[in-house]
Amino acid sequence: MKKPQPKYRRILLKISGESLGGADGIGICAQAIHEMACQILEVRELGVQVVVVTGGGNIFRGLSAGQQGIERATGDYMGMLATVINALALQDALEKLGAATRVQSAIAMSQVAEPFIRRRAVRHLEKGRVVIFGGGTGNPYFSTDTAAALRANEIGAEVILKATKVDGIYDSDPHTHPEARRYAQIPYLEALQRQLKVMDSTAFSLCMDNKMPIIVFDVFKAHNLRRVVLGEKVGTLVTG
Repeated sequence: MKKPQPKYRRILLKISGESLGGADGIGICAQAIHEMACQILEVRELGVQVVVVTGGGNIFRGLSAGQQGIERATGDYMGMLATVINALALQDALEKLGAATRVQSAIAMSQVAEPFIRRRAVRHLEKGRVVIFGGGTGNPYFSTDTAAALRANEIGAEVILKATKVDGIYDSDPHTHPEARRYAQIPYLEALQRQLKVMDSTAFSLCMDNKMPIIVFDVFKAHNLRRVVLGEKVGTLVTG
């Protein structure tokens, strides 16, 4: 049987911390991480080079910390450390399935992760390793969405795949508006003008300026990541 040909050869998968936290999106759920690793491995077995950027909201959110009296920059650094915890958990799950991986952190912590070095990351991809980026951008006031947009452009990804709990972008919240319409495709400017919250404005502008396509899709549906990579009409494509 002929091996299916993927549409993309190098992808960046952006996953939220909540997606690793199970049903309630809090803490680390071994089953949720295992299922995520299985989806990544499915894609890797197609010969696709995979980069992952992890969020940290299941452990700590810098923005919400401000409401508790923690200084914003300090809270953001705490959130960045949470993303490294998630990166290590995902690395462990992938390696248990037989995948070769590397974790690179934007914040130096040599005992647990490599520092982010663009050329080294690309070399790992060329050798068939899954590269997981933790630590956000390494700077406060920037989200992990911005880290995803930045890294995707740096390492020459063809697309950002934003894994969510909904099956694409809607013109209103589908949970509260049953009549909400899902977009199959939407231009950057329209998504920005409609304030559809694809990503935060900094991340979105970076993608728009560099013509980096974004696909927003439901990662909790089995094999959806593989379907996206094979070019099936899954989720919403944001492009020029």
